[in-house]
Amino acid sequence: MPVDDPPIDPVFGAAVLKLSFLMKGIADQPGFRVVYFGTIRDLGITDAEVNAYINEHRSALEEHISKTATKE
Repeated sequence: MPVDDPPIDPVFGAAVLKLSFLMKGIADQPGFRVVYFGTIRDLGITDAEVNAYINEHRSALEEHISKTATKE
């Protein structure tokens, strides 16, 4: 990551992770739950914080997810 890039907000990253799986309809998979809850635990944030972020920024998050998905 170049020095000029702003730091990534951990809640944003967790929201992208969770919403990506929700949009695919696979957020109930055990593998997702292990990765997601381990990630938010390690970042020191809560699922409630991530859900609130998703509720507040859903359209921007969906746009970000769709843009990054088309780059792959």
